[in-house]
Amino acid sequence: MQKIKILSVVGARPNFIKIAPIHDKFVTSPKIEHRICHTGQHYDNKMSDIFFAELEMPQPSFFLNAGGGSHAEQTATIMERFEKVCIEYKPDIVLVPGDVNSTLACSLTASKLGIKVGHIEAGLRSFDRTMPEEINRIVTDSISDFLFVTEASGLVNLGKEGVSPEKIFFVGNTMIDTLVKYYSKIKSKKKSLEFNVHQKKFVVVTFHRPSNVDNPENLRKLVDFIEKISHQIAVIFPIHPRTRLNLNKFGYSFTNKANIKLIEPLGYIDFLSLVYDSAMVITDSGGIQEETTYMGIPCITVRNSTERPVTIQMGTNILAGTNLTHVLQIFGKLLNREINFPSMVPPLWDGKASERINNVIEMAFSL
Repeated sequence: MQKIKILSVVGARPNFIKIAPIHDKFVTSPKIEHRICHTGQHYDNKMSDIFFAELEMPQPSFFLNAGGGSHAEQTATIMERFEKVCIEYKPDIVLVPGDVNSTLACSLTASKLGIKVGHIEAGLRSFDRTMPEEINRIVTDSISDFLFVTEASGLVNLGKEGVSPEKIFFVGNTMIDTLVKYYSKIKSKKKSLEFNVHQKKFVVVTFHRPSNVDNPENLRKLVDFIEKISHQIAVIFPIHPRTRLNLNKFGYSFTNKANIKLIEPLGYIDFLSLVYDSAMVITDSGGIQEETTYMGIPCITVRNSTERPVTIQMGTNILAGTNLTHVLQIFGKLLNREINFPSMVPPLWDGKASERINNVIEMAFSL
């Protein structure tokens, strides 16, 4: 029996988390041969290698070493190198997760070569085209053959965009599959003890988006905001390389060093252990909105839009905007427990999304 050849693309932290459970499922299928291509979009131990080890993923069969550069340079480099991989391996389908440049570059390359494309996390929309990720989502969805949807808003958005219903599959969230698999380890890790803080007596802060950290005035306001909240509760700030670089570049530092703990980026289990034990998370991330919703941890998202509305409608996420005076008010209400959440787990966030994806692909290629 000829196996279905699947090539999955990873390039940034969230990609590894989304592909790991899919790999787990594919390796148990006698019908599937699965390979992983690492574009190298993020490549250092804390942002890349450690996730392969922690999530029990094999080393990638292909590594593109795309590195940094502008959006155009990075996308072009990945396309050029990924084309050679596709010609060599001849996959039946390329799976691209998320919304990073690797997602766009590899979906475009595969589509132009006549290879089927499956988009993991299809249909999410922030409706803010100033975000590069939004462009990546829209283009990838428009050329994908299999659109694997994580939440109901994705079904609505794809329907409005005229995507053929037979291409759309509501499967749930593979990022939650990974969280379910490692949840007991995350809960028992107690990473917070290393930082001498008590459970639920600290907040986790993460910021990396260009709109927040590349602009010197916005970054200054962010530093002031973190200083203010640190006088009410301890802050643990795993600092993204981009953010640290800009803090140094603009000459900003924190004065309340006793209560603001700047730490290096953490691995998957260590980071989510901190989140699990925290009072809340304040972030501009996308995936953390989903992880906190599943864990029932309050999350303040410092952005003007979110592509994950289910985390607000059913979860523990508050879309606070970027006015930090307003964010500070929300923080105060959460700290004083003046805000309650429905804290419901969204439909199909049950740890079985990868199984559903496997079944869709097996059925499609057996016809």
